Amino acid sequence: MAHLFHADRVTYHLKQSPIPEFAWHTSERLAELTGSKHLTFDIRSLDPGKYSYPYHFHRNAEEIFVILEGSALLRTPEGHQELLAGDIAFFEMGPSGAHQLFNHTEQPCKYLDIRTNMGLDVCEYPDSGKINVLPYQEIYESSSQVDYFKGEGQVADKWAAKERGKENE
Repeated sequence: MAHLFHADRVTYHLKQSPIPEFAWHTSERLAELTGSKHLTFDIRSLDPGKYSYPYHFHRNAEEIFVILEGSALLRTPEGHQELLAGDIAFFEMGPSGAHQLFNHTEQPCKYLDIRTNMGLDVCEYPDSGKINVLPYQEIYESSSQVDYFKGEGQVADKWAAKERGKENE
């Protein structure tokens, strides 16, 4: 079944973060309305002088922006470039796909944001050193990263303690 979304009938709501520079208007979760299993997509409108999400990349999602109206500056690991109406930007998984938009104009910038959704993603924020486990919104500082085997020593003692606990039940 085809699902059609007419631009003049899409409703938006403001997403304002605690940091005033991060604010955008977003459509209803269009993908949810379709029952899509592997794509998430929304239409966003970025007001003049505002930034999209903090500079980030995904470990388990690809993302595409299609600029529908207006223009914005795109930040990537290669630098900054202007995106104009009709432009398409693809962001691969991993650090080379890091991105952020800034509306440097006096007009809103509307864009279609399409992402793959494989159920679980890890989003990293190079500017602030954070890691976000999605969709749970569990956010950690990457500076707390530890060795895989930290705290895993004395395995036999842990097994014995577990067995003693069962005997006391």
